[in-house]
Amino acid sequence: MSSVVLLPYAPSSVAVARQRLSTDLQDSGVFTAAIDDAVLVVSELLSNALRHAHPLPSGMVRVAWLRSDDHIEVAVSDGGAATEPRAGRPTLSSLGGRGLGIVEYVAESWGVRHDGDTTTVWAILPAPNKSVNGQVAALREAG
Repeated sequence: MSSVVLLPYAPSSVAVARQRLSTDLQDSGVFTAAIDDAVLVVSELLSNALRHAHPLPSGMVRVAWLRSDDHIEVAVSDGGAATEPRAGRPTLSSLGGRGLGIVEYVAESWGVRHDGDTTTVWAILPAPNKSVNGQVAALREAG
């Protein structure tokens, strides 16, 4: 399963991306906790793109996800920024700067790709099915 969504360069796009990703993953039978993690990561990546980067030449941002076996890769592409995306180390009193730190914690891996004027920040997360070897994975989720 894979999807690519072009969204307006606007804060309202975060909710749209979250809903589309959540629905796709639910429909494909992914664990609820894994869906929550993927939605959190997409929210952080897209919020960072809207806060720190420029839109793509079309005036949009691109959100994509690819599910394979027991993993999902999520990616947000924008028109780049003056600085490279990196996890910050904010102080306890800082009001922001935790987004990529959260992504780093939740994801198995994450990184940045550049293709011309397009910057893509991606993350790979575990996304097990609700049913594993004929057993209901809810047992794993509960324990």
